[in-house]
Amino acid sequence: MAETFLFLITESVLSKVTFHALNHIGTASNIKTEVTKLHNTLSTIRAVILDADEQRSINHEVRDWFDKLKDAVYDIDDVIDDLSTQALQRDADFRDGILILKKVTRFFSSSNTIATRFKIGRRVEALRKRLDEIAADRNKFHFTEKRRLSIPVEQTHSYVRPSDIIGRDDDKEQIVQLLVMSSNEEEEGASVIPIVGIGGLGKTTVVKLAYNDDRVIQSFDLGMWVSVSEEFSVGKVVEKILKSATGGESFAHLDMDQMQIRLAEVLSDKRYLLVLDDVWNEDRNKWMDLRELLMNCRSGSKIIVTARSKNVASITSTMPPYNLSGLSDEDCLSLFLKCAFRNSDEYCPPNLLPIGKEIVKKCGENDIWEIDQKQTDILPLLKLSYERLPSYLKQCFAYCSMLPKGLEIPREVFINLWIAQGFIHSINGTRQVEDIGNQYFNELLSRFCFQEVVEAFDGEILACKIHNLVHDLAQSVAGPDRARHIYLHESPPKPLTRSKKVRSLRCAFKIKPSKDEAFITAIARSFKRLRVLILNSLELEELPSSIGELRPLRYLDLSQSSNIKILPNSICKLVNLQTLNLINCESFQGLPRNFGDLISMKTLYLTCQEMSLRKRGPKSFSSLQFLLLYNCDFVQLPSEGLRHLTSVRVLRIYDCPRLASLPNSMKCLSSLEKLWIWNCEELDLCEGDGLKGLNGLRSLLLMGLLPKLVDFPVQLRENVSKSLQFLRVANCANFTEFPEWITSFTLLQRLYIEDCPNLFFLPNGVRRNVSKVHISGCPKIS
Repeated sequence: MAETFLFLITESVLSKVTFHALNHIGTASNIKTEVTKLHNTLSTIRAVILDADEQRSINHEVRDWFDKLKDAVYDIDDVIDDLSTQALQRDADFRDGILILKKVTRFFSSSNTIATRFKIGRRVEALRKRLDEIAADRNKFHFTEKRRLSIPVEQTHSYVRPSDIIGRDDDKEQIVQLLVMSSNEEEEGASVIPIVGIGGLGKTTVVKLAYNDDRVIQSFDLGMWVSVSEEFSVGKVVEKILKSATGGESFAHLDMDQMQIRLAEVLSDKRYLLVLDDVWNEDRNKWMDLRELLMNCRSGSKIIVTARSKNVASITSTMPPYNLSGLSDEDCLSLFLKCAFRNSDEYCPPNLLPIGKEIVKKCGENDIWEIDQKQTDILPLLKLSYERLPSYLKQCFAYCSMLPKGLEIPREVFINLWIAQGFIHSINGTRQVEDIGNQYFNELLSRFCFQEVVEAFDGEILACKIHNLVHDLAQSVAGPDRARHIYLHESPPKPLTRSKKVRSLRCAFKIKPSKDEAFITAIARSFKRLRVLILNSLELEELPSSIGELRPLRYLDLSQSSNIKILPNSICKLVNLQTLNLINCESFQGLPRNFGDLISMKTLYLTCQEMSLRKRGPKSFSSLQFLLLYNCDFVQLPSEGLRHLTSVRVLRIYDCPRLASLPNSMKCLSSLEKLWIWNCEELDLCEGDGLKGLNGLRSLLLMGLLPKLVDFPVQLRENVSKSLQFLRVANCANFTEFPEWITSFTLLQRLYIEDCPNLFFLPNGVRRNVSKVHISGCPKIS
């Protein structure tokens, strides 16, 4: 790879080792001095990492130096993390602004602040000396500073043998129809049709088929094929267009003004078809400069743009993009048989056909990154997409290899895992890291990294799956770094303690009930640097107290553990913990008494019998932003506890059959943007003032078994009229009418009403004022 994970990790560590970060940590001045020296040395080494990465494949000494540097950088990251943990612990120890006094014996223990700071200081000093030695050794290798190299890309052409292509007849026909259909005579210039899809899927091939179709050839006066690929330059693209249009004539001697004059002459009064193959440019200004030069033509001219990014499609298109999907199972089998028997399936012995089907099925499941690949094979083609990613997305993408293939994964899971691993930073704290993570997710989504995307009524992506090939690519680019992120499909290796610097551990198997506790204790005692721990379907009733030893832990998933009743209070020592998942833990009785000490908690998924939120200090619950209550067996939410949730932005209440009302303290949720309620049979939303005061609410979902929802809650009349943008009411059998005052919701953009058979009234003004109204399954309103 032209850019290594070590380079990215080094950049990440350097961003933490800044004066701003150190001042936030508030460490002693001697530690600041040592950390500053670390920063300076690391900055010097970073400049030659790319050259060292290229040399290490052919020089064993460089490889050894490279590995030492990688270990040192990770250790520096760990010590900075410990400094941050110390600061968080100090914040958690405050109660109403007064530091809680500990027992005198604590002074002599390992948790003493002065003793801990002294130990960290010695570690920083040792790391600084170690890094200085590594930096000195680099001189003997004569490394040079390197920037990211341009990536060589094969140029494409327009020739194709249709007999070699399987499974693209329908795609070809649809694209042909887009090309030959009449354009609006009033439309000036050329229209642009983007063909988008994941790398290696066959975009170029299917466009070749359409480009060479007789109907297309007869519809245009001029056909041009340009392989863009390289860094987008208007001058170079224009030169290639001219060369294609004139049959190979050279225009390299012309300046840009001369070329644009010549291009105008070539295109003037012609209905042309131009294919711009493999476009990566996302700079709208560059595209507009090129497009302006291509508009001197007859109406009906067409430009096809093939791209791997939806952003490119958005920038270039004048009509909806054509999204190319993968081959069907039947076509995949035909392709396999053609390759295996060098002809068609009619020559396949009948007894071998079932075997062929099974092989094709396995091809979609196996890890192709473990198979040797030629430069023109699918994985190198996909890797080109990875190389073109911005540096801040590469670690996020590679970490997707830790997630399972073929399973639907909630969007926030991706984001919370990236945050837990330190892949996302907010410069100067000006943006929420969750918002930055959402931006990263959307960027990867636009590059077709995810599939089967589930989108909510308000446009939020709820969940998706990782494309099998994309998952294989993520495993491939993660490379040796995967040793710090372990995904156990089977029983744990022996001994478990060999990888002490593991940062992620995910177990996809059931542990024997008698061994649950011993396994978790072994994890806690061995993996001191663990940041992500995913243990589903545990059989034990209580976690061992040793879980509290995992101080760096940010993400803990215990979902589907139906026997767990309580969490040990030691879990409240995990001051870094940001995400806790207790979904489908039906026996869980309630959160531990000191839960408020978890001052970094941002995301909480909860299934429980009772909910109690006790404030422990000024920062208790101040970070919590996302709360999901699922299948909880309580009658009411904690009225007093809700007052502390002033930072919660998303509240989802699903399948809570006994919940009767929302307390008046809901008005304290001053940051609440989304409230989604689903299947709460006893809930009366018109009872009390639970919905009053939600002045920032943007998205409201009322869905499923809500038999007491007859009228739209009047409490919402004043509060959300100037904030609500998205509203969905669905599957509410007893819901009868929307009030006239809903027309005062001036910001409402989308209104979805579905399967409400008794709804008989919707004010006419709603249809006029709301940009998108979707109504289905409501027979009493038209």
